[in-house]
Amino acid sequence: MSLIVQKYGGSSVADAESIKRVAKRIVETRKAGNEVVVAVSAMGDSTDELLDLAHQVTPIPAPRELDMLLTAGERISMALLAMSIRSMGHDARSFTGSQAGMITDARHGQARIVDVTPGRVRDALDEGAIAIVAGFQGFNRGTGDITTLGRGGSDTTAVALAAALNADVCEIYTDVDGIFTADPRLVPRAKKIDRISSEEMLELAANGAKVLYIRAVEYARRHGVTLHVRSSFNNNEGTIVYNAPDVDPARDPENARENSESPVEEPLIAGVATDLSEAKITVVGVPDIPGKAAQIFNIVAKTGANIDMIVQNVSAASTGLTDISFTLPKSDGQSVLTALTAEQGDVGFKALQYDDQIGKLALVGAGMRTNAGVSAKLFTALYEAGINIEMISTSEIRISVVTRADTVNDALRVVHAAFGLDAESDAIVHGGTGR
Repeated sequence: MSLIVQKYGGSSVADAESIKRVAKRIVETRKAGNEVVVAVSAMGDSTDELLDLAHQVTPIPAPRELDMLLTAGERISMALLAMSIRSMGHDARSFTGSQAGMITDARHGQARIVDVTPGRVRDALDEGAIAIVAGFQGFNRGTGDITTLGRGGSDTTAVALAAALNADVCEIYTDVDGIFTADPRLVPRAKKIDRISSEEMLELAANGAKVLYIRAVEYARRHGVTLHVRSSFNNNEGTIVYNAPDVDPARDPENARENSESPVEEPLIAGVATDLSEAKITVVGVPDIPGKAAQIFNIVAKTGANIDMIVQNVSAASTGLTDISFTLPKSDGQSVLTALTAEQGDVGFKALQYDDQIGKLALVGAGMRTNAGVSAKLFTALYEAGINIEMISTSEIRISVVTRADTVNDALRVVHAAFGLDAESDAIVHGGTGR
């Protein structure tokens, strides 16, 4: 008997008919002889609707009360789904995050999981029931308060349960047939990927791919959980996200062959992702002496902002000054500008420039390690399309560039085609936004 954890997003349980369809799929999995645990999101866009309602009441909702409000959406979904399964003649028990043992730190809105003690879930399985767990939520032992895990929290809930219960696989159900070489809403001929390494998936998620959230992929990689991303609208095979072993093939080729789940030859490029959620800050006229960059980024760090790309220009010989540019989430832009402005006299820079009309494109693939010419092909494709590059950042398996926001989708399509990633027919998107 296998233990399967399934996660269903908001578009998969958007209404009563969708819930009944999902319940039928869960029952079929149980009838096949598997133990089943389900993590479920709030119905459709109900989380956003609750957020809107909170802001109609007050411009700055209290974080504790906001978490109490937002977790209601998942509780509605879990109860309705359990009811539907029971109407089909199978035992199902719903659990809130706290009842399922999802223990977090005390940070409201962006809590992190610190422990998982799924005793009640395990008891339900042992008694032959299907366990339905509200995603996106947990509780803090110190305060006794309910917490939420932030966007993508239901993915993280599912992966955490799979790790704690030693599940055979964690199936993430969404409204597309798996992970694609690009967002099929933006590139209709994006190709479905059958298998992708967690390393590549981390890079895609970090650079704007929305089908999986980065925290869930990180958790799965750390705890050795295999993910299967599938559509809840059909029974097609989706995409397996596998964990490559920490074996150096060059030093130990025999062990690498025996232990690797990955193909012998990695495809050159796994996919292309874009992100329009970042802004760029340029610190103009920074004295080019040791310690100034450290001063600037210590100030930024105190705001809690996450920095992505950083570029420092060559200093002008005549002035001894340089410019430092970096990207960060738009939501952190104002707080960082305020913090830097307050310390301008101590740091000694001349001015700040803020630009929130940028877009980031990332090309990801483990095959880059052993193939020359990837950068040249990328930059040539953008040049031929008349798209200017403002910043460049690289890792061993990723090249990221910043362009204008109004050209990033064009950049996505030309780069996707340049690397031969287009499929012969259009991808099918069943509904929703990919969540």
